[in-house]
Amino acid sequence: MRRKQPAARRGLLAALRADLWSTAADPLPRMRGPRPLARLPHVLVVLYALVLGLFPDGEGIDPTVPLLATAQAATLVAAMFRPLPAFWASLAVVLAGARAGMTYLPQTLTFPWMVGPGAPPSRFPHNDAVAFPWTGSGIFLHAGVLFLLALRVRPRAAAEALAISVLGAAACVVFLPQQTGGTPVIALPVYALAVASGTMIRMLRTTRNRLEAQEELTAEERAHRTLLQERSRIARELHDVVAHHMSVISIQAQVAPHLVHDPPDELRDNLAGIRENAVEALTELRRILGVLRTEDGADAPQQAPQPTLDRLGELLANVRGAGVTLTEEIAGEPRPLAPGVELSAFRIVQEALSNAMRHAPGAAVTLRLRYQPDALTIRVVNAAPARPVTAPGGGHGLPGMRERAAMLGGDLVAGPTPDGGYEVSAFLPAGPSTAPPRKGDESVP
Repeated sequence: MRRKQPAARRGLLAALRADLWSTAADPLPRMRGPRPLARLPHVLVVLYALVLGLFPDGEGIDPTVPLLATAQAATLVAAMFRPLPAFWASLAVVLAGARAGMTYLPQTLTFPWMVGPGAPPSRFPHNDAVAFPWTGSGIFLHAGVLFLLALRVRPRAAAEALAISVLGAAACVVFLPQQTGGTPVIALPVYALAVASGTMIRMLRTTRNRLEAQEELTAEERAHRTLLQERSRIARELHDVVAHHMSVISIQAQVAPHLVHDPPDELRDNLAGIRENAVEALTELRRILGVLRTEDGADAPQQAPQPTLDRLGELLANVRGAGVTLTEEIAGEPRPLAPGVELSAFRIVQEALSNAMRHAPGAAVTLRLRYQPDALTIRVVNAAPARPVTAPGGGHGLPGMRERAAMLGGDLVAGPTPDGGYEVSAFLPAGPSTAPPRKGDESVP
């Protein structure tokens, strides 16, 4: 048992040293809100220190009292930058003032503004001596230091500082009964209230910071998840395109030997190898893309064909049927494009028109398609909304359109127009296509 007591004492001293013995800077944080008010807490602390620290020098007051008040006010200002050293300095002023700084005033009238300079000693002839730490100025200056300390340290360290202050007051009563006038008990609830208030404000600030950090993390995760979902959807759509072409290659490689009379063995072997590679690639592609389908609960294969620019007329008719004033402008010679380009172009136009309908109700919309020799340019521009916007933002539209354009090596730009509208512009590389001409595009000899 005796061995455990020294060990426990050493552990307590080590904990106190770790919590309360540090000279590291810990500035008081700025206030949130308008920038001109960011330093308002610092200004208030300085004013508080000036009001309580300018103790007048008059009769009935020990000459050391104004010096002690100034010193403790300086520790309060220092607590804004280094709270732990300021606490120990303030405690030293309390202990020194309990022995050397005496006033002969009623304890309830010991605030600086209540003391008139040059007051005659006979004004309060029957008053006992009140040591400076237990005057209104001394109590509230040290309480201010405890408050600023509790704002920056853990609740356990703030409680330890409060306990040390209480022990210091008790030591003054026990070891300096002649010099310690007034009632130190009055200071204890003020100290406790200061520590409790600072600790509560610190906990609220810490909780708010954690919530903001969690909201930022959640927003990043949501954006990342949105991007992954859009990539998965694009991959599933491209799977249908690529799978079709791989199937065609496999069938053509299988049929080709029968189209040649007495084909050589080398040709048969090469075509068989082409077919085997196509079948193997198609199997691997379906296996990989099947994982994406399973994750989204779409185990059944999609049977509907993917849309191309052939169905653009249907899309525009649906938009006009919803009451939107839509103008279509096509420049260049329309031609069949690669399936991936046509799919992405259709989806970009579809999403851009949907965004215009949601976020610009009643506005006129213009769609411009420009066929270039090596690219397709898409522009969807809407005017300013004619009615109040009620649809929420932050969907998957823009990230998905950007992903589709980037997948093809193109680019997509979106932003507001000078007249209050919005514009989406996409550039999609589109070289010569090997796809068969669309219905109605065949040239007549």
